Amino acid sequence: MRISFAGGVTAAVILVALVVAYSTLFQVHQARQALVLRFGEPVRQPITEPGLNWKIPFVDQVVYVDKRILDIESPAQEVIASDQKRLVVDAFARYKIVKPLLFYQTVGNIEGANARLLTFLNSSLRRVLGEVTLMQVVRDQREELMAKVRTQVDMEAEAFGINVVDVRIRRADLPEQNSLAIYQRMQTERQREAAQFRAEGSQRSQEIRAKADRDVTVLLADARSSAERIRGEGDAERNRIFADAYGGEHADFFSFYRTMQAYEQGLKASDTRLLLKPDSDFFRYFGDPAGKNRAGAPKQ
Repeated sequence: MRISFAGGVTAAVILVALVVAYSTLFQVHQARQALVLRFGEPVRQPITEPGLNWKIPFVDQVVYVDKRILDIESPAQEVIASDQKRLVVDAFARYKIVKPLLFYQTVGNIEGANARLLTFLNSSLRRVLGEVTLMQVVRDQREELMAKVRTQVDMEAEAFGINVVDVRIRRADLPEQNSLAIYQRMQTERQREAAQFRAEGSQRSQEIRAKADRDVTVLLADARSSAERIRGEGDAERNRIFADAYGGEHADFFSFYRTMQAYEQGLKASDTRLLLKPDSDFFRYFGDPAGKNRAGAPKQ
């Protein structure tokens, strides 16, 4: 009986020792940092290194704070630029808790920090983007503007033990109704330019066609002129050859040839009738191959 009682006491003591040891020791993960609080007040420096640590059981409280880089998303909001153009801006920020005690004393947890940072981010976006034009936001100074927003948000977040690592403008577009109006204006402008190009093309086409027609007319006129000149030169050469033949040693052949041509043209089957005497000079080659007057032909 005594042995059983002693064993129970021993087991109870061991159990209490285990509970006390469990309540005394705590582990810090590498992705977190820890605060040891006694009745709500810090009793030592924040523990930022991972490993096993101790505290007074049932008196001290351990609060863990994330030490990774955290994100905060800003919902899309309308911002008016300095040139009175409306923009729909969608941004996000990344931050890190560098002073966990100050962070715990001011905002308490991640949700509270996100709410404060979101307010700072939206205010800074409106303030910075409201000082520049639409083109500077969309194209010319986007990197500089994001750096300026990050600096402003970081200065305000410093009071909460937070360091803002980066701020990015994910999207900066015109509102949907403005985009539609701009699209329609761009479409009208492109249609006007297309009509202008077509008109210029038609005018140019007419100019090219007129020039081509003029060149064709000139070429045809030159060709006809050259043809007439060459034909005239050929006729002149032909007449010269005929004249030489008629007046030279081939005069008889030339006379015969010309007469044969006259027969061919004059004796065709047509309505034309020739009334000539049989001893007419036109028929001299009928009676005499040499073309002399026929001997003994009756004289009229």
